[in-house]
Amino acid sequence: MDKEKILSFYDSHRGGINGAAIGLAIAVAILILGFFRALFVALCVGIGYHIGKKLYEDKNYLKNLLDRILPPGTYR
Repeated sequence: MDKEKILSFYDSHRGGINGAAIGLAIAVAILILGFFRALFVALCVGIGYHIGKKLYEDKNYLKNLLDRILPPGTYR
């Protein structure tokens, strides 16, 4: 198969392919690590994704977050 056909197939079935890949990754993680360890890894990935996305959108997000959690001026 040539590259254009593969990309065309992926573009038309993107949701199913991504869902299957995520499902496979979760199944392998559960088989290798166990349920609760895999759940912990997924939770850490989700938190990391959320913080990374917020940092990319707003450069002062981390400072604002630390101001809400810690007393002001603690980390500076």
